[in-house]
Amino acid sequence: MILSAPKVLSIKNPLTRKVKWGIAGCGNFVENSFLPALQMIQRGKLVSVYSHDAQRSKFIANKFGAPSSFNNYSDFLKSDIDIIFVASSNADHHWQVIEAAKAGKNILCEKPIAMNVHEAEEMVKVCKENGVLLMINFVHRFHPLIIKAKELVDKNLLGKIVSVSASFNIDYPPNDNFRFKKNLSGGGVLRDLGSHMLDILRYFGGEITGIKAYMDNVVYKSEVEDFASAILKFEKSGYGYFNISYNAKKSINRIEILGHKGVISIENFVGKKNISSKLVIDLEGEAKKAFRKRANKVSYMIRSVHKSIIKNQPPLVAGEDAVINMKIIEEIEKQCSSGKN
Repeated sequence: MILSAPKVLSIKNPLTRKVKWGIAGCGNFVENSFLPALQMIQRGKLVSVYSHDAQRSKFIANKFGAPSSFNNYSDFLKSDIDIIFVASSNADHHWQVIEAAKAGKNILCEKPIAMNVHEAEEMVKVCKENGVLLMINFVHRFHPLIIKAKELVDKNLLGKIVSVSASFNIDYPPNDNFRFKKNLSGGGVLRDLGSHMLDILRYFGGEITGIKAYMDNVVYKSEVEDFASAILKFEKSGYGYFNISYNAKKSINRIEILGHKGVISIENFVGKKNISSKLVIDLEGEAKKAFRKRANKVSYMIRSVHKSIIKNQPPLVAGEDAVINMKIIEEIEKQCSSGKN
């Protein structure tokens, strides 16, 4: 299950100018989070927008000042863009990434990377063959407090890791969104919120060698699950745990990293407007410390993407990370569908 991002990249055309973006998919995240963040970054520029709905692509292009909009993907790929954010439904990621790579475009792909591991592996392979970057929008890794906590873990200040836990609960009743249509999403809260939490657990705890999982429809009945939880065994040390749901009206999001010599917790890492995230560090022999920071994770992520393209550096989250993530998701789904849990 272990993969790693390449140490040296070979991008055909590293950039020294402003990065030109194309957007494929015009959902709420694109409109309300990604494009507002991109507008704040001088080094990036929105050039083209694609949606199967011509009116929607035109609306987004006009709202954010893009000169071109398309409802034909081939025409969209011919526009003057350096990188594409593939933000469409999960079922569209595979073919859109493959076509973008063949057109020589770098790619930021929304999570989960694909509908299954086979698709994910092919996407990584084709991107390598065409000399383009494939990066994944596991945006929580880019929060400054998450990065600081990772530095402390890597410095071994917590000692041997005992456990890493992550909780992310929201209220999201079933609607017409693709997330509730299994043929378009592949699954429910596990693939949506769970993919983020699995990435966070791997980020702090390392590779995963064992899984014990549960999925259910606790409150809302639909084609996909509204709850998932799992205990995971890390290869090097300790255990991971996540709890996610679409059915909690009082939102909870928290990460706790417990080590032999201390504990780190991060609260409100999924930031709400006007609410700061909080990092608490409690180490053996030291006074407890707390830090608060309000940060736009999306803007940090975009800057990191630009750095990878411009300086020819490995991305913080590569396609290989998403393949591993998808393997874990499929194992959880397999366990729960077969009744092993």
